[in-house]
Amino acid sequence: MDVKEVIKRRHSVRQYKDVPVADDIRAKLGELAKQCSEESGLNIQVIYDDPECFDTFLARYGKFKNAVNYIALVGDKKMENLDEVCGYYGEKMVIAAQEMGLNTCWVAGSYGKGKCKAEKSKNEKIVCVIAFGYGETEGVKHKSKKVNKLCNVTEEEMPNWFKNGLVAAMMAPTALNQQKFFVTLDGEDVIITAQKGAYTKVDLGIVKYNFEAVSGKKCK
Repeated sequence: MDVKEVIKRRHSVRQYKDVPVADDIRAKLGELAKQCSEESGLNIQVIYDDPECFDTFLARYGKFKNAVNYIALVGDKKMENLDEVCGYYGEKMVIAAQEMGLNTCWVAGSYGKGKCKAEKSKNEKIVCVIAFGYGETEGVKHKSKKVNKLCNVTEEEMPNWFKNGLVAAMMAPTALNQQKFFVTLDGEDVIITAQKGAYTKVDLGIVKYNFEAVSGKKCK
């Protein structure tokens, strides 16, 4: 399955089956977390079988069920563009997890920050986590803004590679599904920017990963 199809099939899932993640998949996720950490400078950690992190009022209100596995996105507080980097590499892991047969959900505020088992130094912070496991369902497609609200090019004028990248960007999960990003095509350059708001920098990284993975073009 190509990455375009994987992104299309991936939706947020909060209810998971009470089934442990297979050992071979644990090994693959662990290796990917190591690779992403080395490439980005983050301290990405994969935590298994921890029922406490999502044992909070907000998690129960958000209807999380059997959310005992998660990816913790941890990084140096002084890292430039920390939130964006976490979004980019977190989404890389999300799409890989989907391809492995897992389901995922980005979580910024519903988990217990004091209960999270991820290790961090005094100079690091946990930006957010990603719940994962075998979903009870595959989730549902989220609504999207119209193309003219998200980029500066009409559909008729779009190169095919740009259209493919934009569609993938529009499928990216964003905080409260607000899609506070804008894609600008300037010649051959693609510039993606984020508006102000909670976690919009994390969203920016997620959107950039999706666009680049499908279009093959590097974004600014």
